[in-house]
Amino acid sequence: METLLKSTTAYKILCGDRESGRLSHAYMVHFSDVRNLKDALKLFALEFFGCDKNSLTGRRILNGSFSDCKFYPREGDKLNVDAAGEIVAESAMRPGEGGKKLFVICGIETASPLVQNKLLKTLEEPQKDIHFLLGATALAPVLETVKSRVKMLEIPAFSEREIFAALERNGQNALNAAAAKSANGILGAAQNMLEGGIFEAVSSAAKEICFNSRLGDIGTIAAKYADFKYKEELLAEMQRIYFSALTEGGKLAEIIAKPALIYALEKLNAASADLKFNAYFHGLLYDFMLEVAEENKKWRKLQA
Repeated sequence: METLLKSTTAYKILCGDRESGRLSHAYMVHFSDVRNLKDALKLFALEFFGCDKNSLTGRRILNGSFSDCKFYPREGDKLNVDAAGEIVAESAMRPGEGGKKLFVICGIETASPLVQNKLLKTLEEPQKDIHFLLGATALAPVLETVKSRVKMLEIPAFSEREIFAALERNGQNALNAAAAKSANGILGAAQNMLEGGIFEAVSSAAKEICFNSRLGDIGTIAAKYADFKYKEELLAEMQRIYFSALTEGGKLAEIIAKPALIYALEKLNAASADLKFNAYFHGLLYDFMLEVAEENKKWRKLQA
């Protein structure tokens, strides 16, 4: 992960800002990898302070004992009003160990509008030498007023080749290539798939959903996967299957018309966004399958 992140424009922007002495008062790292967001923020925090992970300060930052680098929310907690109040109060205090203090907030998109609003004034007009590093896996739930007060650092999806190389660095596995191909540009998705038989479960579920176009079976299949544990990975694998059919052909392309495949990809993007807002997964799957089946039926009639 470290090698991947250090190759990104986002990381290089932060490096440039630090080296030129022009660090922004607030940054937001947009990184869709839920599994690895916190580790990414730790790496960015190390760069913010210009220290190595093996240095004394670096080790203290990573283990949470460096008083000028505060991580929120605490393990197992959510960013609530009390935590926001603590951040506001702490940010009024000068750095204790160096020339600057950094507040790292992971998952700002999960905070309620009330919590986000509570941080607004502090984000806009922080005390001297007080900085913020926010992390978000999705931008839609983040208030526009918050986004307007930060310097955005976008980490785009990685290539299949980059993800495969990262997986190989962590240990060779016969399924690395398949997981990289199915990850939709997200390393954490590939890592999840490779653990505990996840890949086989996700792949099997995605194929059953994508290859079934019978209207009478939609309700049964949607109910079958209503409580599926790896929802994000499932949607990502479905995207890969539809995209592969659209670009490479194959059995699915024989079942579903090309315009319907494009429609399915667009609907999956919307479904992935809805999932961020805790959408009811049973209903989400049912609506998706029904709409794609009806779209395919329409195009098949037109092409007949």
